[in-house]
Amino acid sequence: MYQEMVQNELLNTLAHCYEQNPEEFVTLPKPILDDSFARLAMAELRNDGYLEEQIRGVVRLTALGYERFRKN
Repeated sequence: MYQEMVQNELLNTLAHCYEQNPEEFVTLPKPILDDSFARLAMAELRNDGYLEEQIRGVVRLTALGYERFRKN
């Protein structure tokens, strides 16, 4: 349950950034990177093609990820 909540919060944050500029990567704060549930959520989003990671902790939604956010 907590992992799903973390994933939804991450999607909300990244979707807001995507709406501002779809090409921009977002640097996630260290507490998120240190959270095992957040790392797992990011891995699942990345594996499903919803998240693109430039380097560890620097991410953005893909167009597919943004569509998933909008459908929920």
